[in-house]
Amino acid sequence: MCYAPTFPYRIEIVKELRKELNLNGRLTQIVDELVRRGLTLTQARREFERQFIVAALRSNGGNLCRSARSLGVHRNTLRNKVSDLGIGSADAKAARRARKVF
Repeated sequence: MCYAPTFPYRIEIVKELRKELNLNGRLTQIVDELVRRGLTLTQARREFERQFIVAALRSNGGNLCRSARSLGVHRNTLRNKVSDLGIGSADAKAARRARKVF
């Protein structure tokens, strides 16, 4: 009997697919919860953008330029979003503190 060798890249592909399915499952649960609570699409989008931007700022130590690059937007666009979404100095300070911990 001939067995095809198992290649490491196949294992990695399976792992990535599992992660993606898990992420999709969690996202579906979150969306279902938001709908049950009666959030509008505008409210959900605003909160998602806020959380996403705060996470990017945190992972880049509060640096606006690096955060904009990681998000794929111009720094002025990010600056405007930060202002529009009410992401204040407390969020930036938390981002800087998170950077110092690492």
